Amino acid sequence: MSNVLIGNQEFFKGIGKIGYEGPESDNPLAYRWYDENRVIQGKTMKEHLRFAVAYWHSFNANGSDPFGGPTLFFPWDKNADVIQRAKDKMDAAFEFFTKIGLPYYCFHDVDVVDYGNDVAENEKRLATLVEYAKEKQAASGMKLLWGTANLFSHERYMNGAATNPDFQVLTHAAAQIKAALDATIALGGENYVFWGGREGYMSLLNTNMKREKENLAKILHLAKDYARSQGFKGTFFIEPKPCEPTKHQYDYDASTVLGFLREFDLMDDFKLNLEVNHATLAGHTFQHELQVAADAGLLGSIDANRGDYQNGWDTDQFPNNINEVAECMLIILEAGGFAGGGINFDAKIRRNSTDPADLFYAHIGGADTFARALVIADNILQNSDYKAIRSERYSSYDSGKGKEFRDGKLDLQALRDIAAASGEPEVRSGKQEFLENLINRYI
Repeated sequence: MSNVLIGNQEFFKGIGKIGYEGPESDNPLAYRWYDENRVIQGKTMKEHLRFAVAYWHSFNANGSDPFGGPTLFFPWDKNADVIQRAKDKMDAAFEFFTKIGLPYYCFHDVDVVDYGNDVAENEKRLATLVEYAKEKQAASGMKLLWGTANLFSHERYMNGAATNPDFQVLTHAAAQIKAALDATIALGGENYVFWGGREGYMSLLNTNMKREKENLAKILHLAKDYARSQGFKGTFFIEPKPCEPTKHQYDYDASTVLGFLREFDLMDDFKLNLEVNHATLAGHTFQHELQVAADAGLLGSIDANRGDYQNGWDTDQFPNNINEVAECMLIILEAGGFAGGGINFDAKIRRNSTDPADLFYAHIGGADTFARALVIADNILQNSDYKAIRSERYSSYDSGKGKEFRDGKLDLQALRDIAAASGEPEVRSGKQEFLENLINRYI
């Protein structure tokens, strides 16, 4: 590995390039299922899954939580100079990217370099690190899946960013979005994400919801128009989340976002980036959110993680439930894959996972879970009765009077007359248990 990738020191000592060794391997620092060159349905695993490493959780999350301070103390976070500290962190990041062997990464602006309160200085800092990242991308072959701006951590955004009641706060949000778009474009980013971390309300008593949503839509249009004017050809993603930190966020779930995009004429440029833990916080399964997006033709990308079943908040753990992920991969495969995006590991190692190798174990496990689920889902689609059972369940709409109804040729009176003439319908099984067993059989 060249010095361009890891700077002047090696941060993850004793760990080499992670390779594929197959299901029989006992090596915890090897892939057992993620064989990037394995071809499934005409595409390699690498092309299907498009894995990305999240810059924020992997190189910034220090283990702190609402009840305690940091437990993870990074060797790349020690230099007092803000630019050198950011470069050290980028050296560590690209060393990890190269060793873990996943093709993409994602970032927020403030993940890359610390921001202050001076707009021009922040832009200068980010531009400096963008030039540094260009060198590292060229040397490593890494690509940027998407960029975004952090419009929720700074205290100025306590009442929202684009939805803030104070116009001056909105202008700061716009400045950050512009700089993050410029950085994404400069680095060849394939997409750009909007996550409304505080775009919502704590109480309707002091909130003009209509105005806030209108202002959010205006900012999205302005950002989209600016990026297109700068030559950006990628896709814009909205990432739904129902609550936390606000009581209610305007991008509550996939259906809510679809309604918002339709209302404000944003359907042509925006798709959805869906997160597993956000789906469960909204009271849905991740499969449900995927299906809603897929049915609308807006399944853009996913943030892969999981929550804790006994804990009702956003724990961002690495995915490891093969049954659930296999069901998700069925939907993704049937939808034809992602529209521009991929699988970003928006997950963090636990507060007590303090060894450098733990970050590798986490990503290896997540990648293997999705790779194995891809194999399982492909086998189910190719070799089982899964699709035939579902098709048969709705076959009464494919011919005869059912097809006439679908084609809009029957009115309410006609439907009534059919019901009266045909009598009580035959009881037909939904075969739920059979299908659940089928998933387990292919696992």
